[in-house]
Amino acid sequence: MKSLRIFIDDFFRNKGQHVFFSLLIAKICAFLGSLFIIRILPENEFGILSIVASVFAIFTPFSGFGSQQSLLRFGSVTFDHAEKKSLAKYLLMKGFFYQILLSAIFLLVSFFYIKKYEDIFYIFLLFTIRLIGFYFLNHIQSEFRIFGNNRGFARITNVVNVFGVIFLLLLSYFFGLNGYLFAIAFTPFLALFWFNKEHYRSVAESFSFNKKEIWSYGLHASGTALLSDALFSADVLMLSFLMNETSVANYKVAILIPANITFLALTFMQSDFPVLAKNFKNKVFLTDYIANYYKIFIPISVLIFAVGFVFKAEILHLFFSNKYADNSWIFIVLLGGFCMNMLLRNLYGNLLSAVGKMKINTIVSFLTLFLLLLFSAFLVSRFGVIGMAISLSLSMIIGGFLLMYSFLIYLKDLK
Repeated sequence: MKSLRIFIDDFFRNKGQHVFFSLLIAKICAFLGSLFIIRILPENEFGILSIVASVFAIFTPFSGFGSQQSLLRFGSVTFDHAEKKSLAKYLLMKGFFYQILLSAIFLLVSFFYIKKYEDIFYIFLLFTIRLIGFYFLNHIQSEFRIFGNNRGFARITNVVNVFGVIFLLLLSYFFGLNGYLFAIAFTPFLALFWFNKEHYRSVAESFSFNKKEIWSYGLHASGTALLSDALFSADVLMLSFLMNETSVANYKVAILIPANITFLALTFMQSDFPVLAKNFKNKVFLTDYIANYYKIFIPISVLIFAVGFVFKAEILHLFFSNKYADNSWIFIVLLGGFCMNMLLRNLYGNLLSAVGKMKINTIVSFLTLFLLLLFSAFLVSRFGVIGMAISLSLSMIIGGFLLMYSFLIYLKDLK
């Protein structure tokens, strides 16, 4: 238990709690914003907004062609402050060029919808501004992280998200859709108040990393994020194709709580990412990290699953009304799947990312998505909605074991 106490002390010493709680606040703000806009917008406006938001979600992981992910990983690896600044400047300038290209492609997508939805170009335009704002926000956040300023990262994240949701609520209330679009388009640019010009003045392009390796990592990080998002969209799309809207509603209700429990593991590991990247060749550190992670998250996972199992019907009734209480076994299957996800996929996927093996993440994410489609094609027709729950859980668990196997091979090769 002594090693666990040291592990937790190091987490607080690195100000990891600031990152953890800022990401938690960001998630709460996003939920509140979504809940509010659903209530105040007419169905037709919300429908059009949802179309653009879905396209936006596809483009967001490719922000700067992965320049921010590369900055976080490679900037964490080097201990030289001058090299960090040089890398940040290079990735900001080069990434911004790619971001403009990406934003132009995003805006061009609107022309596929203009004939059917006459006001959609205007919505796409405001989301394009938001896409550029996100680029600056993510870059500045990554820069704070590589210099070990987790408190600064938390401050900028909290300001952008809290003020963002306040602006969204006020402007949406008084100006409807136009107010909402203005709020989401311009609030990410609040991050520019923390832009450190000193890091970019008279900084030569001088760093030891191979540029091809930097961009390969960034693109694979973007692809992995996209495939992970696709995994949690493909289940609904397959279910809507194989069954009906009632089945989709029951499944969405059953998965909502299980899918969100992984936030605990994800935010915890994101808080530790720079430390993990710095120690990517330290076999003892990585081995101890896995052991201590399990000391925390095995009890948490067992507790979550036990509470969910005992009070499954009550939980569904409390949060979603009594008409969804019959989905309790679907809920349990998914809860078990996501608990295993925390212990396998979340852990080893983030470790592989931190040690620079992002390509493995991309391959396994693709295989996991393929397995989901394969399993659901057989199981949904036989078992209905619970067949989809089994398909998703099995896919995540198999994908998690593949990631674990890949990381253990990497660990074994370290001296």
